Amino acid sequence: MSDKRFQLLQGNEAVVEGAIAAGMRFYAGYPITPSTEIAERSALRLPQVGGKFIQMEDEIGGIAAALGASVAGLKAMTATSGPGFSLKQENIGYAAIAEIPIVIVDVQREGPSTGLPTSPSQGDLMQSKWGTHGDHPVIVISPSSVQECYTETVRAFNMAERFRVPVIFLMDEIIGHLREGCEMIPPEELTISNRRIDREFNGTLAYAVQEGNYVPEFAPFGKGDHFNVTGLFHDLDGFPTNDNQQTDSQERRLLDKITKRRDRIQKWEEVDCDDCETMIVCFGGTARAVQGAMDMAKQQDFFKIGMFRPITVWPFPEEALNKIIRTNKHLRQIIVAEHNDGQMVLEVQRIVEGRVPVIHLGKIDGTTITPEEVLKKIEEEY
Repeated sequence: MSDKRFQLLQGNEAVVEGAIAAGMRFYAGYPITPSTEIAERSALRLPQVGGKFIQMEDEIGGIAAALGASVAGLKAMTATSGPGFSLKQENIGYAAIAEIPIVIVDVQREGPSTGLPTSPSQGDLMQSKWGTHGDHPVIVISPSSVQECYTETVRAFNMAERFRVPVIFLMDEIIGHLREGCEMIPPEELTISNRRIDREFNGTLAYAVQEGNYVPEFAPFGKGDHFNVTGLFHDLDGFPTNDNQQTDSQERRLLDKITKRRDRIQKWEEVDCDDCETMIVCFGGTARAVQGAMDMAKQQDFFKIGMFRPITVWPFPEEALNKIIRTNKHLRQIIVAEHNDGQMVLEVQRIVEGRVPVIHLGKIDGTTITPEEVLKKIEEEY
């Protein structure tokens, strides 16, 4: 790789560079548009840093191999798009209950089924939170620039390691194939969360946690005492249990480690939200059109527009949105702009509780929302 600190990169390429900077040393996956460049660059770059790349026979094998590598002590990643994301859901649930850190990149495309392989979409938002069955912990991060593809991938790995959860890196084709300048921040200038794999784990129960904590320390499989890895509810050694009290305790801890630490997980961007008349809630690639609309509105002496952009989309930063609604006395309406038929809008409506009108601007024809369409929607609803 070039020694230049700044490079012109595609979003998919920046994800790989961010992952390697975070310590990713294993990638397993299966090629699928529009995420294939992630596999291609991982195949090139991982051998250069002593890592391993393997193309598996299918999407299920891809995430399964990555989970195995993570249990063995490596930071691991897999990437896919909508159809493959559907196939990975069972193993995402396995990662949640077995508490295996992993980063899963989903570069969304228009669906359902095979859909439009090269067209943008944000139709996997609800699936990223609710796709696998049962109550389960998950963190979902969505970037809106190539630079964020780099830095937020680092944060995704940090979250996976700190909370021992699957982290979904929810991109879309817009950002995955966008090319922009990207600062290649070296690892020594980044905050990197690593496992304590050099300590002695002898006598430590695999899933025991200290009082007041929610996340057990993670001994690589084969080091320290033997423990079991299973998708069943289990005791502190990882062996299956039907004990109702243990089951309740484990399930609540799995959920609490996210809900009770959400202040350490949530991240969002506010632009001109203090006194705007219309606030646009958006995420991922859609923010590019919204920012364009805001720039045009300022030039045209248009209505005052603000933008609220969740970067961590799950758990949703609802208190931050609530604060804007409480304090902005000029706010007349909220428009939720997204490339689907209405997914984030449901969460916003739940939070707003009718205090101001919530209007949806969606698109599902495989083309992108434009700044002009955003401004037109504001005029129609004003």
